[in-house]
Amino acid sequence: MRRVIILCEGQAEEQFVNRILSPYFVSQNIFTTPVILPTKRYVSGGRERGGVSSYAKIANELRLLCSDKNAYITTMLDYFRLPSDTPSMNHQRTDTYQHVAEIEAAIDEDIHCQNCHANLIVHEYEALLFSEPSAFACIADNVAVRRITEIRASFGTPEDINSSPEAAPSKRILQIKPDYRKVTQGIEIAELIGINKIIASCPHFAEWISKIKSE
Repeated sequence: MRRVIILCEGQAEEQFVNRILSPYFVSQNIFTTPVILPTKRYVSGGRERGGVSSYAKIANELRLLCSDKNAYITTMLDYFRLPSDTPSMNHQRTDTYQHVAEIEAAIDEDIHCQNCHANLIVHEYEALLFSEPSAFACIADNVAVRRITEIRASFGTPEDINSSPEAAPSKRILQIKPDYRKVTQGIEIAELIGINKIIASCPHFAEWISKIKSE
């Protein structure tokens, strides 16, 4: 049995790990546990969860998780929303995948733990949902599904959808369906798509899954 702890940005990612990744990996004797990034810790031991306000919070949590030497530690954080003080975040690159790989490597170097390898979702969680636009039919009408299909057709992969901060995948979904709910509806869409389709459609995500298998 191998244990994998995934530091998640919020509840949507936590749901994704529990309901999409865990069933996929358990047949391979890999057991995944999501941990939502705490935004604030209290002396009493309590904490607030979700959101990324500074890189220091990411680094502190990763170092705490890395104390479990019997587990592989990784992350499910949005590249789009990383704090500006994240290592290499402000390096300008025309190739998104190159920049993401550089940031992941810089985080690994900063944390400096053998069992820790950072992963970023390109560009954000909602990009994965564009792997199969027809799955949006569970929450949207035919007109909305057609518009989402048109967006997907305009890009090489779902991970390429993000021409500007205002045109991020989640913003595009909200423009089409303003009442979209990331935590409840996002996971419903992801379950209909299925992890194999997401792996086939999203190269960086597929690389992450492969790393988890091989570690």
